[in-house]
Amino acid sequence: MNVTDALGARASIRAYKPDPVPRPTLEGILGAALRTPSWANSQPWEVFVATGEPLERLRTAFLARTREGVPGAPELSTPKEWPAELRQRTLQMIEARARHQGVAPDDPAGQRSSLENNRRFFGAPTVVYLCLDRSLSPWSIYDLGALSQSIMLEAQEHGVDSTPAVNLVIYPDLIRAEMGIPDALLILIGVALGYRDPGDSRNSYRTARRSLEDVVRFPEA
Repeated sequence: MNVTDALGARASIRAYKPDPVPRPTLEGILGAALRTPSWANSQPWEVFVATGEPLERLRTAFLARTREGVPGAPELSTPKEWPAELRQRTLQMIEARARHQGVAPDDPAGQRSSLENNRRFFGAPTVVYLCLDRSLSPWSIYDLGALSQSIMLEAQEHGVDSTPAVNLVIYPDLIRAEMGIPDALLILIGVALGYRDPGDSRNSYRTARRSLEDVVRFPEA
């Protein structure tokens, strides 16, 4: 699979089969992704992989907190407000996804089900946590974003699907305790890996993308 095909094939999967991703496959994905460039070759990332019983304990704990109404506390602050144009795209996606599922966007039961699915990590058999030393700057967060894209594209090469989501790191204290992540590291990004459930309609919805003409400018001399 070439890079263009991988970019076109990759989608954020909302329902995974329980089948585990073999350890050699995970090692192949992560090993290749470590070729990602970073500022001054600092390679600032630290990677923790949750599978099996540790992941199931995290899944159970995340869901319990969600049902108790415990607010999330990600270690990278989320936006307090989006610019109007960006917020509009998000609302359009929420409405379109709800229509695709045959529910109203403001239906409380549908919203609760969607949130709990997020907090169950979409049923993925693997979650990769990407961490940084607390002393580093936002430039190193950029490096982590680049690594996450490398992981997801290499996963496509191996026939493995992926989902990056803030809900995977919404309760970092639980992750830290389960995975033995030192306090000196920030838990910043989670990427779910696994095999999509082709029978689940949530996986047939694809988000729209802005056009090249809308995004890219070529100022004339």
